Amino acid sequence: MNAEPNNFIEHTNLKTDLSDRDIDQLIKEAKRFKFRGICIPPFWVKKASRELMNTDIQLVTVVGFPLGYQRTESKIKEIELAIQDGADELDLVMNISAFKSGMNWPKIEMAKAAKLAHENNKLLKVIVETALLSTEELANVCKIVSDAGVDFIKTSTGLSSRGASMQDIITMKENVSNQVGIKASGGIKTLAELKSLVKAGADRIGTSSGVSIMKEFQNE
Repeated sequence: MNAEPNNFIEHTNLKTDLSDRDIDQLIKEAKRFKFRGICIPPFWVKKASRELMNTDIQLVTVVGFPLGYQRTESKIKEIELAIQDGADELDLVMNISAFKSGMNWPKIEMAKAAKLAHENNKLLKVIVETALLSTEELANVCKIVSDAGVDFIKTSTGLSSRGASMQDIITMKENVSNQVGIKASGGIKTLAELKSLVKAGADRIGTSSGVSIMKEFQNE
């Protein structure tokens, strides 16, 4: 890994009980360590957008969080509002229920969301919740994501039975197109874990432990 860890980190806080003080702290830390971005709930996007003005820090929020089985129309509206509030990137939870039912709908939904994001010069990531997928299913999802024109595939919400694993990233790297980036998220707490996942193919790291990871790096 040639680049410094902060270039990969999306500093994340998606806890239910976070307050405006938590958002202020997240932004302060992101500015201090020059993180790639912050990932926060939709409710706080407008506030964060004002605070991040004239910085290179990407403002990321979630759509269809955390289960993904909302109607597509609802997700599209969420994207529209997030863009209106100032989001740069949208992390959309895939409809795993529809995928497990053998429906083509997840691909249609992703394509609609990607089209909307790209029309507004935004990036779309799709959270596929790897803990709920077999290796074969994950490989199939990678192909769906690639065909739908999504910018990134993301491992997890951080709320399932586990987060990112090395095997997840390897499977993703082997099956997504070259145009699709990989975001590892969920349970990544140390510099060693970050380095391993980046080496395996991750382009972004979503973590709530960005500060401690950077302190590890600075102490090396």
